[in-house]
Amino acid sequence: MARLPATTTDPALDPAWPVERGPYVVLVDASSRFEAQLINDWIERASSEVTDPIDVFRLPASRRRRTFASVDPSIDERLHDEDDPLLMPVRIAWLPERRDGIRRVTVRDVLTLGDPRDPDHLRQRWLLARYPDRVRVVVGRPGRRSQIQARWHQPEGRGPADGTTLGEFVALRAWMALERAERRLRGQRYKISKFLEEDLFWSRPFQHGIARLSETEGRSVDRMRKRTKRYLKEIAAQHSPYVIDLVNGVTSMLIGAAHQSVDYSERDLRRIYALGDTDPLVFLPSHKSNFDHLVFQHVLYENQLPLNHTAGGINMNFFLIGPLLRRSGIFFIRREFKDNEPYKFVLRQYLDYLLEKRFALEWYIEGGRSRTGKLREPRLGLLAYVADSYQRGIVDDVVLVPVSINYDQITDISSHADEQRGAEKQRESLMWALRFISGLRRRHGSIHIRFGEPLPLSSRLGRDDDLGSEDGHLTLPKVAFEVSTRINDVTPITSTGLVTLALLSGGGRGFSVSETVDTLAPFLEFIAERDLPTTFDDSITSDDVVEGALESLRDNGVVSRVDGLTERLYAIGPDQHLEAAYYRNTIIHFFVTIGITELALAVGVMSGMPMDEEAVVDRALHLRDLLKFEFFFTPKKEFADEVRIEINRYRIDDGEPGGPVMVDVEAMTPPKSPIVLQPFLEAMFVSASALTTFEGPVSIDDLRAASLQFGEQLFSQRAIHNHEAVSTALFASTAELIENRGLLDASQDDREAFAADIAEVLEALHAVSTLG
Repeated sequence: MARLPATTTDPALDPAWPVERGPYVVLVDASSRFEAQLINDWIERASSEVTDPIDVFRLPASRRRRTFASVDPSIDERLHDEDDPLLMPVRIAWLPERRDGIRRVTVRDVLTLGDPRDPDHLRQRWLLARYPDRVRVVVGRPGRRSQIQARWHQPEGRGPADGTTLGEFVALRAWMALERAERRLRGQRYKISKFLEEDLFWSRPFQHGIARLSETEGRSVDRMRKRTKRYLKEIAAQHSPYVIDLVNGVTSMLIGAAHQSVDYSERDLRRIYALGDTDPLVFLPSHKSNFDHLVFQHVLYENQLPLNHTAGGINMNFFLIGPLLRRSGIFFIRREFKDNEPYKFVLRQYLDYLLEKRFALEWYIEGGRSRTGKLREPRLGLLAYVADSYQRGIVDDVVLVPVSINYDQITDISSHADEQRGAEKQRESLMWALRFISGLRRRHGSIHIRFGEPLPLSSRLGRDDDLGSEDGHLTLPKVAFEVSTRINDVTPITSTGLVTLALLSGGGRGFSVSETVDTLAPFLEFIAERDLPTTFDDSITSDDVVEGALESLRDNGVVSRVDGLTERLYAIGPDQHLEAAYYRNTIIHFFVTIGITELALAVGVMSGMPMDEEAVVDRALHLRDLLKFEFFFTPKKEFADEVRIEINRYRIDDGEPGGPVMVDVEAMTPPKSPIVLQPFLEAMFVSASALTTFEGPVSIDDLRAASLQFGEQLFSQRAIHNHEAVSTALFASTAELIENRGLLDASQDDREAFAADIAEVLEALHAVSTLG
């Protein structure tokens, strides 16, 4: 006999009627007549012993298209009666199937039957009949009319704008209370900003801002309201649980296809999110790949944590992919809007709203993907907006969370290298996305996520600090610099990074596995002495592990292999030096200070005469100044102390600290500085030499173009030894240094003096290399 459809929810799962006395106003948020019927049945059952009056009103369904104007006017009329009813929002929640003890939505669910949390009328009846445990009555936190009315009348703060009725405001509070209640059933990962138009756009600050803009811009309030509403729609993320499940299901499959694992500390992640209970979190990850956002979102999703609101460039809002990204948590920002005051106002209001509601934010502090593997100079745009929100008292504090996302290998590597060779950046499109996804079919090792020590903004910025003053204008750059340094500090050293570091030191010759291990020995000793973070244990010294890393690079075309008569030799593949350098550069920041110290000691080593320690430190500071646009350095005094520590590692035992430095040459052998610094100094030499070919003022764009052309010439002439030095990204850093020193408009003598300085440093570096 066929089973008849159920017409009521399971009484055993019913929520209890509130213990507070009435009268009661029940606000029903139902997307169908069937849901409304189920709620009415619950009201009859749960209130069977209630004697106080109960009034029931139907709200516009929050899961459907809704507007304030569609709120039943009779709700407002009831709320203006003299009594003080208890307002109770109620809805039906539809839960996904329980799998392995967790209610989880799979890609198959959403692609075959649609969103299980929002079934159509027929599926609602079918689900209730077959799976009654997946149908729940949800009651939002009740509140007295007088309490909500007081918030409605509040003249200051982010209350509703003038013209919003009490009934409309009560509907909004009911929807939001139900979202919070249902989130306790479905999980924190679905904490989303669902009511932007009602809660943000029609708030007093937003509408008062529109009035001010209309006056200053000379536009009518109605036209400015339409314009800012359009901007809000263009910017804001529109989280959809359905799309969140879909995107993360696909992401899980892509990770499984391309990577062995995602390696991170769940304990660290939970510790950080505990801070978000009181203050909003701002995650600031490094940016290596277009896969970064999806990978980090996947980690949050798998840990049942709220997904971040992630800033993305408007260039990513293209056909099909853009809507999916927007509905899974990305909000899009234009690249240029300096003179567009209404746009800046909307962006500021949107960020204020997210921070006030303690939604976690995320953006890439570098602004874009690193094309070299090194962390790029931080961008201050969004950080300035967040600092402004904090100083205006929107939040008590903001916790900045440095995040390192590092890969054994990445799919984007070839496009990064092409751009360094001067190619145009590929335009984002559906075909571009499909090509990227197709590249994930190859194995790329593991993904490593590490969290730096969180940085409360209040610890570096006061409420009343003037960021535009002479003393205050460096505050935000220092904060951004500190975040970047903390990212570098926790970025783990990978076997891929070490192996490419060894191969690139050979000037193009092949290395056997054992030669690769021998080349890495001083670096591994350095790593162990300083207890640096790694993705491996001591097994990296074994031939099998090194050979595995080499073979993985070979599989992806970065390394070539020659099967000789007695052993296999590995070398950087033809035109793959920039690809290999990318992986080396992800770890090179750990070795820069020791490389500079070695180079600063070179004069004394070559002459055999002791150098005064302060002269060595001064030379190290000079090198730091040359490389300040390439690497993140500690402040000069702290850096000088670091150099002194490194000097003492090389002293002969009877040397006196602070006095003349006699170097133990054996301790410096083999030297690290040529492997670490030579590519960057050679790129600097190329640009400095190219600069001397110009007469009169020169633009940065012209200098970069000339550097690329001149670099190929110098490499062909073997005037430079590292092909990875011919890189638009490295030339851009040198161009910043040249501009900083005023050499774009300087005399020929000054330009030649700069080039001679770099040539002298390279000569010392070549001399140090003979120690090996």
